[in-house]
Amino acid sequence: MQKKRGNLERVHVGADPLIAGHIETIFNARGIHCMVRNRHLVGGAGEIPPLEAWPEVWVAREDADIARQLIREILDPEGPVPADWRCPDCGEVIEGQFAECWSCGALAP
Repeated sequence: MQKKRGNLERVHVGADPLIAGHIETIFNARGIHCMVRNRHLVGGAGEIPPLEAWPEVWVAREDADIARQLIREILDPEGPVPADWRCPDCGEVIEGQFAECWSCGALAP
């Protein structure tokens, strides 16, 4: 179920705040601004309905499609491994599963 509020759209909801934090970290590294709602409400489950306490990841509506694709890749690590890539900054060949160049720290294209 898609949930929208203003220019934001919810792209993930789940019981584990660590997963929400991991998604947030990856989004920030990719330049996707996001907001994690209910990050600290998990401890309130029981006093409030559990689904209302789960962390939610929200992004700008224009980033929602790419955000969902990244979430699928994050949550399904057994999916196909991307092809090796050449660092655009230093020219080093990097294995496909890595998002950063080990040599200079540049992000994968």
